Amino acid sequence: MNKTTDYRLTVIVPVYNEEDNIYALEERLTAYLPHAACSTCVLFVNDGSSDKSLEYIEDVCSRHEGFFYLSLKNNGGLSAALKAGIDATASQYVGYMDADLQTTPEDFNLLLAEIGNYELVMGIRAERKDSVFKKLQSRIANGFRRMMTHDGVSDTGCPLKMMHTDYAQRIPFFTGMHRFIPALILLQGGRVKQVPVRHFPRVAGVSKYHLWNRMVSPFVDCFAYRWMRKRYINYSVSDNNFRNV
Repeated sequence: MNKTTDYRLTVIVPVYNEEDNIYALEERLTAYLPHAACSTCVLFVNDGSSDKSLEYIEDVCSRHEGFFYLSLKNNGGLSAALKAGIDATASQYVGYMDADLQTTPEDFNLLLAEIGNYELVMGIRAERKDSVFKKLQSRIANGFRRMMTHDGVSDTGCPLKMMHTDYAQRIPFFTGMHRFIPALILLQGGRVKQVPVRHFPRVAGVSKYHLWNRMVSPFVDCFAYRWMRKRYINYSVSDNNFRNV
């Protein structure tokens, strides 16, 4: 039995070599869950970490009801970890946040206030606490992505997102496609809402992003998205007899 069915929202936390943040995550998540706007569980996805992240995740999950984990055999990247978590989710809604704690789980309540009217509600990082160079790279990459996808989203890199799980599970994920979640929801006829959320400086661990995967790779991925968009198959089932078999 998939225990996430007991909750209305599953928060996915992809983890890759974040041993210095796991117990801080535990503290922030356990503080949030009693005040969550709906019944909420947590799903850690260990993305083939080579440090003690998995050991610490297992420890955390052993102490808390509603904390679950799955561990990938190899490091597959953010898109792979996110897809694995979405595929394993059976709650009505699925959320996502990074393990670096540059966003706070408390702001999921801001997204929950809108999720009934939209298939994707996502954060926009207000007063972003990153270096000038990092913000410049993101601004350029976001501008090019908007031009290529016409998704109208100003900050697709914000790691605080929430979706209807059935829409999320239809997203055709592949490497790099986490950047195109809004565009892929729109392709399904879904609606997207952007909500300002808080942003904090990283206080532990090391960022996994650098010039290549923040600038060069997203440019290449935009062309992959354009190719895929022309061939995307979108369907809806009008009837079936499964229940009568």
